Amino acid sequence: MKLDAAIDQYVSLKRAVGYDFLRGAYTLELFRRHHGDIKLNDIRSQSVRSFLYSKRSPHHFMHATYYPVAGFLRFCVARGYLPSLPLPAVIPKEPKAFIPYIYSEQEVRRILDAASNLNYLRSQIDLMTFRRIILLLYGTGIRIGEALSLTLKDVDVGHAMLSIKDSKFHKSRLVPIGNDLVQVISDQVTLRHHERVRGSSPLFASRRRSWIRRATFDCHFVRVRDSAGVHRETSSRYQPRVHDFRHTFAVRRVVSWYREGANLEIMLPRLATYLGHINLSGTQRYLTLTGELLSEASSRFERYAMGEHHA
Repeated sequence: MKLDAAIDQYVSLKRAVGYDFLRGAYTLELFRRHHGDIKLNDIRSQSVRSFLYSKRSPHHFMHATYYPVAGFLRFCVARGYLPSLPLPAVIPKEPKAFIPYIYSEQEVRRILDAASNLNYLRSQIDLMTFRRIILLLYGTGIRIGEALSLTLKDVDVGHAMLSIKDSKFHKSRLVPIGNDLVQVISDQVTLRHHERVRGSSPLFASRRRSWIRRATFDCHFVRVRDSAGVHRETSSRYQPRVHDFRHTFAVRRVVSWYREGANLEIMLPRLATYLGHINLSGTQRYLTLTGELLSEASSRFERYAMGEHHA
């Protein structure tokens, strides 16, 4: 079998089981260009190593290049397309695990207050739209792509419900929202209806009344975040992201359940469904161990050890 056909087969398999595999498919396309459409048996570990290290630091090698290539080659060995695995014997050490940023309530308020900086003339997002998107992310934990994809007909204010359609893993779900957030979303719906738009129009629109691009929102967020003084230590490579509101929501929810004495074996699968994960392991990655979460978990264990098994 040739390389092109094998890559097509592997990408199709990954997508058939629910992965969009966009980044992986792009990496394998680069791998194909590097080698040409050769027979799989002609792939050598030296050429694989040459591809992996070409213009890549060890960090990018490990995370953006190595795993898609290694997964593909292991697939080929398992299917009998390759007699052995042509991977380098030694790979760089994996960088320290990335730790998401958990926003405090005070930091969220500072970000909302700093949003007034968006009132400059060339800003593509107006102040109130930006603030409402932040409040939605903080209050529901939905993905920024899901928020920006919402249309007016996806909002049911009367039933306090949002309809998230064809999101990650091609799944759709209903997301209930609290009373405070209902008022925020209701105000946004009213604003859009005053602009005489159709139900298929975006709930959150740019100043030009068009869809807001993810890159545009990220750019605005960085400007506001920096203005609000919300950051990790200056030496840190990773600064707080928009996606960290999703992590923050998950942690806040679990801390709340700990305090209420809720049964987490029951509640965590519900959280996974609410967040749109295909399994519980996807949700567990969002539960960054903060001091607050550790404290509540310790308190729960102490109560259990003292005989309060019902919690």
